[in-house]
Amino acid sequence: MTMKPDFDTLLRAKADELGFVALGICDADATPLAGERLRAWLDAGCHGDMLWMEERADQRASPTALWSDVRSVIMLGMSYASAHDPMALADVPDRGRISVYAQGRDYHDVVKKALKALARWMVDNGSGALKVFVDTAPVMEKPLAEAAGIGWQGKHSNIVSRTHGSWLFLGAIYTSASLAPSAPAQDRCGRCTACQSACPTDAFIAPYRLDARRCISYLTIEHKGPIPHDLRAGIGNHVYGCDDCLAVCPWNKFASAAQANREFVGRAELAAPALADLLKLDDAGFREVFAGSPIKRIGRDRMVRNAAIAAGNSGDASLRPALTALLKDENDVVQEAAMWALDRLTFAP
Repeated sequence: MTMKPDFDTLLRAKADELGFVALGICDADATPLAGERLRAWLDAGCHGDMLWMEERADQRASPTALWSDVRSVIMLGMSYASAHDPMALADVPDRGRISVYAQGRDYHDVVKKALKALARWMVDNGSGALKVFVDTAPVMEKPLAEAAGIGWQGKHSNIVSRTHGSWLFLGAIYTSASLAPSAPAQDRCGRCTACQSACPTDAFIAPYRLDARRCISYLTIEHKGPIPHDLRAGIGNHVYGCDDCLAVCPWNKFASAAQANREFVGRAELAAPALADLLKLDDAGFREVFAGSPIKRIGRDRMVRNAAIAAGNSGDASLRPALTALLKDENDVVQEAAMWALDRLTFAP
């Protein structure tokens, strides 16, 4: 089967039907510097405990290193823009802040389902062999998205779109077909440093370069051990992820919650969870509260550790009993975080 002459137009229409708001195409070799930059970042240790990035760095460096038959890469974006201010809870210390992307359904499930549906349509319309990826494979989605014209990789290192701001989930389809590439995106950050200035833990080594070891998203999600003491105050009341550098991006004025996939609308119980409730979670309670959310993958212990750090930053003496109970927790990291928090609240009114 050969592709129809109007394949590109039909592809974009089908992607739109499936909930994607952005689509771009690039050649498989469109990001020649990505591997070199990745290796420099890894050599500097900026990936922290994310050893899986190091172990598959060669495959991550280039699409052809992962799949030799790939000729073109189709990058897609699905909006999760929220109608609510991601910074609204910054001054509400007894509540935990959960990153916008994690308040709705797990994006892995939603985006992959749509990608597979698009892939089936492509096969039926003569696209040849293909593979789909959402975040879990060694694919450098952001450089590819920039090469495909979806947006540029901003100073906060995430994709920025002229029409959707910083609120895009990315998915990739590798195909053995040679498709006409889109024009690559142009960097439009200019002299703006809003994202750099907003980071509470100074995680940016330089514009466009992030040290994950200081990033709140990394510390609350990926990092399994005790959070370094010198970074705890900066975490504030973040208990899962952080949107601060994304939220302040001026390009978000063009993002519209009306264009977001309805699957990502936040659940009410995840919008502003009470720290007191999070501190009391056991394994069963954690699984019940966070079922269907990407949060479930960090497990109860990391969530309670994060809540204890937030409690220590809250100045709220009413959290002492819940923290005291955690001094006997089975997890040593949780115990240590609770002890630190109680010490911080010693003189709280």
